[in-house]
Amino acid sequence: MSCAAYLDGNATPKSMSRAKQWTDEVENLYRFQQAGYRDELEYKQVKQVDLIDRWPETGFVKKLQRRDNTFYYYNRKRECEDREVHKVKVYAY
Repeated sequence: MSCAAYLDGNATPKSMSRAKQWTDEVENLYRFQQAGYRDELEYKQVKQVDLIDRWPETGFVKKLQRRDNTFYYYNRKRECEDREVHKVKVYAY
Protein backbone atom coordinates (compact mmCIF):
# COMPACT_ATOMS: atom_id res chain seq x y z
CA MET A 1 0.00 0.00 0.00
CA SER A 2 1.25 3.46 -0.77
CA CYS A 3 2.19 5.96 1.93
CA ALA A 4 -0.50 8.35 0.65
CA ALA A 5 -3.23 5.84 1.45
CA TYR A 6 -1.98 5.61 5.04
CA LEU A 7 -1.90 9.38 5.38
CA ASP A 8 -5.37 10.11 4.04
CA GLY A 9 -6.96 7.64 6.49
CA ASN A 10 -9.27 6.06 3.89
CA ALA A 11 -7.35 2.83 3.37
CA THR A 12 -9.43 -0.11 2.24
CA PRO A 13 -8.10 -3.64 2.00
CA LYS A 14 -7.46 -5.11 -1.45
CA SER A 15 -7.75 -8.74 -0.38
CA MET A 16 -8.38 -10.97 2.61
CA SER A 17 -7.07 -14.39 3.57
CA ARG A 18 -7.34 -16.58 6.63
CA ALA A 19 -4.46 -17.27 8.98
CA LYS A 20 -2.99 -20.76 8.63
CA GLN A 21 -0.74 -20.81 11.69
CA TRP A 22 -0.20 -18.75 14.82
CA THR A 23 2.28 -15.84 14.76
CA ASP A 24 2.65 -12.66 16.78
CA GLU A 25 0.87 -10.78 13.98
CA VAL A 26 -2.04 -13.24 14.01
CA GLU A 27 -2.28 -12.85 17.80
CA ASN A 28 -2.66 -9.08 17.53
CA LEU A 29 -5.13 -9.37 14.63
CA TYR A 30 -7.16 -11.78 16.76
CA ARG A 31 -7.33 -9.21 19.56
CA PHE A 32 -8.41 -6.39 17.22
CA GLN A 33 -11.06 -8.61 15.62
CA GLN A 34 -12.37 -9.70 19.03
CA ALA A 35 -12.91 -6.01 19.82
CA GLY A 36 -14.79 -5.48 16.54
CA TYR A 37 -12.10 -4.01 14.28
CA ARG A 38 -10.50 -5.30 11.10
CA ASP A 39 -6.95 -4.51 12.20
CA GLU A 40 -4.74 -1.88 13.83
CA LEU A 41 -5.21 0.56 10.96
CA GLU A 42 -9.01 0.54 11.25
CA TYR A 43 -8.79 0.88 15.04
CA LYS A 44 -6.60 3.97 14.72
CA GLN A 45 -8.96 5.48 12.13
CA VAL A 46 -12.11 4.91 14.17
CA LYS A 47 -10.75 5.82 17.60
CA GLN A 48 -8.46 8.63 16.40
CA VAL A 49 -5.50 7.38 18.44
CA ASP A 50 -1.82 7.20 17.57
CA LEU A 51 -0.64 4.85 20.32
CA ILE A 52 -2.07 1.49 21.32
CA ASP A 53 -1.38 0.01 24.77
CA ARG A 54 0.92 -2.99 24.39
CA TRP A 55 2.64 -5.38 26.76
CA PRO A 56 6.35 -4.43 26.81
CA GLU A 57 7.51 -8.05 27.18
CA THR A 58 5.64 -9.49 24.20
CA GLY A 59 4.45 -6.54 22.13
CA PHE A 60 0.90 -7.93 22.19
CA VAL A 61 -2.03 -5.54 22.44
CA LYS A 62 -2.88 -4.88 26.09
CA LYS A 63 -6.12 -2.87 25.96
CA LEU A 64 -8.63 -1.94 23.25
CA GLN A 65 -11.75 0.19 23.32
CA ARG A 66 -14.72 -1.34 21.53
CA ARG A 67 -17.10 0.69 19.39
CA ASP A 68 -19.58 0.88 22.27
CA ASN A 69 -16.81 2.46 24.43
CA THR A 70 -16.30 -0.53 26.71
CA PHE A 71 -12.78 -1.90 27.08
CA TYR A 72 -11.22 -5.26 26.38
CA TYR A 73 -8.17 -6.10 28.49
CA TYR A 74 -5.84 -8.83 27.29
CA ASN A 75 -3.21 -10.97 29.03
CA ARG A 76 0.52 -10.86 28.28
CA LYS A 77 0.44 -14.41 27.02
CA ARG A 78 -1.11 -15.90 23.93
CA GLU A 79 -4.92 -15.80 23.83
CA CYS A 80 -5.59 -17.03 20.30
CA GLU A 81 -5.73 -20.80 20.69
CA ASP A 82 -4.83 -23.13 17.83
CA ARG A 83 -8.50 -23.92 17.23
CA GLU A 84 -9.22 -20.18 16.73
CA VAL A 85 -6.35 -19.39 14.34
CA HIS A 86 -8.30 -20.23 11.17
CA LYS A 87 -10.96 -17.63 12.10
CA VAL A 88 -8.50 -14.72 12.00
CA LYS A 89 -8.72 -12.61 8.85
CA VAL A 90 -5.48 -11.20 7.43
CA TYR A 91 -6.03 -8.18 5.18
CA ALA A 92 -3.67 -7.00 2.45
CA TYR A 93 -3.61 -3.34 1.41
